[in-house]
Amino acid sequence: MVLSAYIKKIVEDTIQKHSQELRTIGLEIHDHPEQGNQEFIAFKLLTEYMEKHGFKVTRGVVGLETAFIAEYSNGKNGRRIGFCSEYDALPNIGHGCGHNLIAVQGVACALAVKTLLEKNLISGSVTLFGTPAEESTCSKITLVKENIVQDRVDFAMMLHPSAVDAVFSKTLALDQVVIEFFGKASHAGASPWEGINALDALMQGFDNTAMLRQQTLPTNRIHGIIKHGGNSANVIPDHASAHFFVRALTRTELSNLKSKLENCFKAAAIATGCTVKFTWAPQGQIDDLFNNEIFGLRYIEYMKEKGVDIPLTIPEDAGVMASTDMGNISYAVPSLHPTYSIGSKAFNHTAEFTTAAGTLIAHEKAMTSAVCLAMTAVDASLDSTFFEQAVESFKKGKQQ
Repeated sequence: MVLSAYIKKIVEDTIQKHSQELRTIGLEIHDHPEQGNQEFIAFKLLTEYMEKHGFKVTRGVVGLETAFIAEYSNGKNGRRIGFCSEYDALPNIGHGCGHNLIAVQGVACALAVKTLLEKNLISGSVTLFGTPAEESTCSKITLVKENIVQDRVDFAMMLHPSAVDAVFSKTLALDQVVIEFFGKASHAGASPWEGINALDALMQGFDNTAMLRQQTLPTNRIHGIIKHGGNSANVIPDHASAHFFVRALTRTELSNLKSKLENCFKAAAIATGCTVKFTWAPQGQIDDLFNNEIFGLRYIEYMKEKGVDIPLTIPEDAGVMASTDMGNISYAVPSLHPTYSIGSKAFNHTAEFTTAAGTLIAHEKAMTSAVCLAMTAVDASLDSTFFEQAVESFKKGKQQ
């Protein structure tokens, strides 16, 4: 079912009521950018605001100082609704990914659902997950690993600012690795034959990887840098290292690509007589997004009511191939992660997008999409058939 005009009005009125305060909080976060796990200003603003509005707030979740959970329940059995906020910034350019907007959108959605719970128009609970460090150590991965998400909500939703409006956008599964070679040092002029050249091994691994790219899918990404190549040109290096990122359209593809990358460097180790060590990201890989089709189509309906004719996918020529740790949540519970235009043609992770993310029009578009996301979540609470269809779609899994 589509929500009644009465419930829609409550959702809209609640978000409109808090919009100016959320604009102030969003600007504070925008104007004081903090990198991952250092988001102390944003953390304080968000947690205090949620407590002020009647949420039970748990700080420092799973040992992450700037992670939090804000919960409200009306004590009745019902759907457990989840939203996510992000609030970390990028080095040098600040909020070039618009996390200042994501932060307050999550709050807006949670407040709207809480109002309906208070009025006993729906039953159950709402939880806002404060998820730091999306751009670096990816806290959502840990929240999923520790069952923080699965134990508290039946589904999860969030929004992301962009240059385009889309629902079923593609993101890449991602992992990163430090590759180290260990050899034997010797004098490069007097006795090079006594050495085992770790840098040669590393360079051979790079060459192997370059040849591998010819046989990989166009959507695969392998990119790396040399971190250490020795300390003196006169000494055969006994240690060399590189840092690589690996991306693919699905987590299954990523697993295969990671194995192929390792083989490129294992072969180099055999050829040179070095030993090789791989240190993958300790938190684990970022999964690709598994957006729930049922949720997504309903969100599109609500956006159309707001005059936004939203396409099903990002255009192929848009070149958007980012990664997000919301992907991990999307494989844990049914999830939705639409993107929305903030009124600028600038793409994420640019200085121009940073400027755009602080504008009034960006905030207004953020609140509009938050209304539509909250309505979609409430639909899942009230309409059992709709929710069961979403769960069935989730259980079928994503084509790998």
